[in-house]
Amino acid sequence: MSWKGKLVGFLLGLLLGKGRPMLAILGLGLGHLWDIGFFTGSVKPRPERPPPEAAPSSEDPYELLGVPPRASDEELEQAYRRRMSEYHPDRVASAAKEIRDMADRRAREINQAYDRIKRERGLP
Repeated sequence: MSWKGKLVGFLLGLLLGKGRPMLAILGLGLGHLWDIGFFTGSVKPRPERPPPEAAPSSEDPYELLGVPPRASDEELEQAYRRRMSEYHPDRVASAAKEIRDMADRRAREINQAYDRIKRERGLP
């Protein structure tokens, strides 16, 4: 993050404003606009967010939950809760439809994997 324009703007606002804080703040704001390239026409676009993490291609429920097959029942439940907290549809209720659909699909996969492991282990 560039800081030179902010510093110069703040100092000029402070000096020209004869100690009035509002002009120093105005100078800081103008310095920020200078730093981002607003006055020179070279505003840099914000970088795009990386695409959401794709689901593992494996059908292995342990891999989906991120635990080894020898994990204890407590570790298994912790992994399930952690994954569900990451992909629960309620967390992305206000996001775009594609994100909501992806979260719903992942939550369903996580639930199915957890249910399958519980059946295999004979857990309630």
